[in-house]
Amino acid sequence: MEQEVKDPELWKIAQRRAAFRTHVLIYFIMNILFWTIWYISLKNTPNPPTRIDKIPWPLWPMVGWGIGLFFNYLSAYRNTSSMAEKEYQKLKNKQ
Repeated sequence: MEQEVKDPELWKIAQRRAAFRTHVLIYFIMNILFWTIWYISLKNTPNPPTRIDKIPWPLWPMVGWGIGLFFNYLSAYRNTSSMAEKEYQKLKNKQ
């Protein structure tokens, strides 16, 4: 049985996209866990805070990790090679 010869550039793109999907799955699982822990701990507190203006702690890792996830998305799905190609063409035309 012959193995298919893979295009190295397409293989890298496929790996980045698969890694991004894994990252999204872990992000959602961990955020569900964080919010569940927060809710259970709030429920078991003798004097739970009644003020709405208190920011729940799971929001901070959710936002921080979400920013990282956004940049991971850009790396996986945005075509950065076209930007490099344009820059190369500019430099080539200057010579």
